[in-house]
Amino acid sequence: MCWNTSSAFTPVGFALRGPASRKIVWTLGDAARLLINDWPCDDGEEYVAAVKACVDALSGKIAPEQFREALLRAADEAGIAALSLVRKGVGERRPDLPSSAQR
Repeated sequence: MCWNTSSAFTPVGFALRGPASRKIVWTLGDAARLLINDWPCDDGEEYVAAVKACVDALSGKIAPEQFREALLRAADEAGIAALSLVRKGVGERRPDLPSSAQR
């Protein structure tokens, strides 16, 4: 299993309730820990689907981005705000943008 797989995973931030209210998910391992340790409810249909998708992504059965979609649906179901993140320097690798838009 690839717990630290992050190459095809677009990071996402979550605003949870409680003392550790903000979490950033960079890898599949981060996502697994979030779902198991910090998720506010574990009985939703989308939550169960996200846990299964996480296992499938960790074992290589589905792409990490497919899991990410399931994770976002579970967050919506639980009323958790989610924010897609862009890694620093990503704009510099966008040849389709004019150089002034990349800075």
